[in-house]
Amino acid sequence: MVFVTAEIGINHNGSVDIAKKLIEMAKNAKCDAVKFQKRTVEKVYSKEVLDAPRESPWGTTTREQKMGLEFGKDEYDQIDDYCKKIGIDWFVSCWDIDSQLFIRKYNCKYNKVASPMLTNIELLKIIAEEKKHTFIGTGMSTIDEIRDAVKIFQDASCPFELMHSNSTYPTKLEETNIKCIETLRNEFKCDVGYSGHESVSYLVCVCAAVLGATSIERHITLDRSMYGSDQAASLEFAGLDRMVRNVKEIETILGDGVKRVWDSEVPIKKKLRGI
Repeated sequence: MVFVTAEIGINHNGSVDIAKKLIEMAKNAKCDAVKFQKRTVEKVYSKEVLDAPRESPWGTTTREQKMGLEFGKDEYDQIDDYCKKIGIDWFVSCWDIDSQLFIRKYNCKYNKVASPMLTNIELLKIIAEEKKHTFIGTGMSTIDEIRDAVKIFQDASCPFELMHSNSTYPTKLEETNIKCIETLRNEFKCDVGYSGHESVSYLVCVCAAVLGATSIERHITLDRSMYGSDQAASLEFAGLDRMVRNVKEIETILGDGVKRVWDSEVPIKKKLRGI
């Protein structure tokens, strides 16, 4: 069965109340897990970037915007409690070592390597040493870069699966190129999922499931018109609900490939063929 993750990321806009509503939305749509993002802002971004002007609900600089979107211990404690209360797994893509070490205290079942972090060798080693099932994003990466990352997880005997992705938000349909799911599976002999960043459509995710994607990750939002760079590439509840239902029907629809006469066909066969 395809594992479906609802990517909340930073679409909570710094609000635990919004985060809880998104978690509940994912649970109601029968997603398997929700995912957040964690950054130590001063380590991930340079001073020049953080000092740059940027209008946001939190101020006029990029630093204020990034800090306004970042959750700390109090918020993650509440997220952990709420996910346990309603019965859904949660995990995080960490963008630096400090964030990864911070998240360890919650003992999440899964890890995620965000596509931008694929070449951060030291971070990958810290993640791999946990030996938790890890989803590895491959957006904006070459086969050689992916190979280097895969070796780290293989050497650490850490279970993983790759996730085909395009890191443009939103992704153009002609650039989704989901045949890469087969390419990655053949090249690395591992499970391969799909992390989608298209706009309102979820068709690509369904097609990915048909191609054998073992996991699907999709950004979610309460309202695509909300503030935030990821909102436009996210699904609201109606779209998420349909996507999960369709994706999880794929295995049933594909069947086992064995040609047979079904019991339901027998009376039809007798009626129309007389045998």
